Amino acid sequence: MKRPELTPLQQYGVVTANYWAFTLTDGALRMLVVFHFHQLGYSSLEIAFLFLFYEFFGIITNLAGGWLAARLGLRFTLRAGTLLQILALLMLVPVSASWPKLLSVGYVMAAQALSGIAKDLNKMSAKGAIKAALAAEQGNGTASAGGGEQHTDDNQLFRWVAILTGSKNALKGVGFFLGGVLLATLGFSGAVGAMAAGLVLAFLCTLVLPADLGQMKSKPGFSALFSRSAGINILSLARFFLFGARDVWFVVALPVFLGATLGWRYWEVGGFMGLWVIGYGVVQASTPALRRSWGGQSGPPGPGAVRFWAAVLMAIPALIALALARQVGHPGLAVVLGLAVFGVVFAFNSAIHSAMVLLYSEGEGVSLNVGFYYMANAAGRLLGTLLSGWLYLQGGLQACLWCSALLVALSWFSSLRLPALPHQGAAAA
Repeated sequence: MKRPELTPLQQYGVVTANYWAFTLTDGALRMLVVFHFHQLGYSSLEIAFLFLFYEFFGIITNLAGGWLAARLGLRFTLRAGTLLQILALLMLVPVSASWPKLLSVGYVMAAQALSGIAKDLNKMSAKGAIKAALAAEQGNGTASAGGGEQHTDDNQLFRWVAILTGSKNALKGVGFFLGGVLLATLGFSGAVGAMAAGLVLAFLCTLVLPADLGQMKSKPGFSALFSRSAGINILSLARFFLFGARDVWFVVALPVFLGATLGWRYWEVGGFMGLWVIGYGVVQASTPALRRSWGGQSGPPGPGAVRFWAAVLMAIPALIALALARQVGHPGLAVVLGLAVFGVVFAFNSAIHSAMVLLYSEGEGVSLNVGFYYMANAAGRLLGTLLSGWLYLQGGLQACLWCSALLVALSWFSSLRLPALPHQGAAAA
């Protein structure tokens, strides 16, 4: 008996469920690695190096992953990402405190390399599947092919992307908290083993997806890896600086600062970072509605929105650094409140960026554009991760925050050359 085909909305639900489950393990694993190796006496720079391959291989994966998805379909890359994460988690089960430091670092870096490949295959597939599902829905007659309906489709795309990305980040925050709890209750090896078992169920969900999801009819050559779209290229450069600005304080510097300087316990650090990412995700998912209620903007975002929110974000890390330097109030209060505001504004930036890459993408090449764009995203995270460990050793959290402000300024400057969107003459914030 032939299995009934999934509707575009059902495909979106399956992809989102897999993405949610994957994100829980990704967030938890990050906290497990930071906490476990800080507990063993590793410096902030040594911990940053544990994530080096995670970010580096994410760059390669996004670049090649979009090409693979265009040739083999998004279902293939989604499944491959989930299986590789299961393998990476299982690799970490035998890691022991008795291992020599050089062996531990090298082995964990190799496992993190697999996890980085897995994460970006999964993310690229999930984002590309939204555009593919909407295209299928339009092809089935729910929206006309004429330009008059394009604005409506863009609005729906913006909402779907915001919900997927926002919910993912909210669950990543839950994963941060989960990582701290699992480390305290099951230990490092038990925690990664339990997460691998849970992710097997997420893999089974992908078996119902159509094989040709996101697959191009004409097979693109290897030269198609690099985007020829000015909008995608400029947006990718802005994304590179934007995510470097977040991770330069978030990945290593913040958890070490909260634990070593403020004396917070592991579950408190994990809980705060988890709540930060949950709040960030909720705002991100609500961005379309918030734009309508705050500024009356009912249409999809455009280049003006990218520039406006980058300009607002630029001032926040600089103000936190000034508050710490001049000892305005308790340093913990300045960091907690300042980064809460940073999270809200960064959520607007990220949601608008995530929608813009799909709005700039037309035709069948969406997975190629998404892959190239998230390659820049991964490169920014790599830069931020390395700077986070090094700058914290040189000048503490203040140095990381000043660098964050500089990187946001570069993101804003890059966005000045963004072209108008197809089917959209102008864009407001």
